Amino acid sequence: MYRHQLLDCHSRIKPYVHRTPVLTSRLLNEMAGAKLFFKCENFQRMGAYKMRGATNAILLLSDKERANGVVTHSSGNFAQALSLAAQSLNVKAHIVMPSNAPEVKKVAVSQYGGNIVVCEPTIEAREAKAYKIAKETGATFIHPSNDSNVIIGQGTAAMELLEDYPGLDYIFAPIGGGGLIAGTALAAHYFGDNCKVVGGEPYEADDAYRSFHSGRIESNLTTNTIADGLKTVLGDKTFPIIKKYVHDIIRVTEEEIIIAMRLIWERLKIIVEPSSAVALAALIREKENYHNQQIGIIISGGNVDLNQLPF
Repeated sequence: MYRHQLLDCHSRIKPYVHRTPVLTSRLLNEMAGAKLFFKCENFQRMGAYKMRGATNAILLLSDKERANGVVTHSSGNFAQALSLAAQSLNVKAHIVMPSNAPEVKKVAVSQYGGNIVVCEPTIEAREAKAYKIAKETGATFIHPSNDSNVIIGQGTAAMELLEDYPGLDYIFAPIGGGGLIAGTALAAHYFGDNCKVVGGEPYEADDAYRSFHSGRIESNLTTNTIADGLKTVLGDKTFPIIKKYVHDIIRVTEEEIIIAMRLIWERLKIIVEPSSAVALAALIREKENYHNQQIGIIISGGNVDLNQLPF
């Protein structure tokens, strides 16, 4: 089932998304003791992989649903993704954003035509406001990660990576709400050759790591991490896929995230946001377990506030 969904999705979204490049670095290979292949979704439209899932979700709506618009809640990248995908398909998008969302992301949402509604910076406030808008306008609610069509869309990045490099032993991806890693794990399972998926997650927001080991969805007491895209928690659609198809989850410190982010900027010469660096940080932390392997790394996005750089 998932195999056909991924193939159909890839064909469906192709006219609306970029096929992003894959970069390598001899120096990073030497540091990691492995061959690394970076799938650069920071070059995706709106600057992150989330364009894929947002586009797929809107394309699968009926004409009537599209006429009523869409609504989501997001602190940044999915807000931008749904706004741009909706604009590309001539659909109205209502975007609930917490008051503490990065200014750079609010500006981008406005530029992409999203109608921003500000709320208190709690998940409860975000959800309540989004459901209120859906009820009042008839807009379809699309969850940033815990949505089957979104998950399948996000998996197309790893599909492309495996088309370019079919011999990968592992793919590393960051974990926030779990949409990217769930989609990546499905793609690796159906299109890889015994390719395993490993997640990277900050210690400061390690609900997925704890959920993975306890077997039930855990929450975060704090989310004091620089990786602002990874502060969300797993859902009932992402978690079962992660539990079944993800090989391991590695936690990293804030210092390790900053070091990895700087390495990517310096060595690959590309702009990435902190959340993107978490996957490389996870690999470097446990590199002795991945010696001489061929490893794909999903660079999830590049929407960083240049006034708030950690180095």
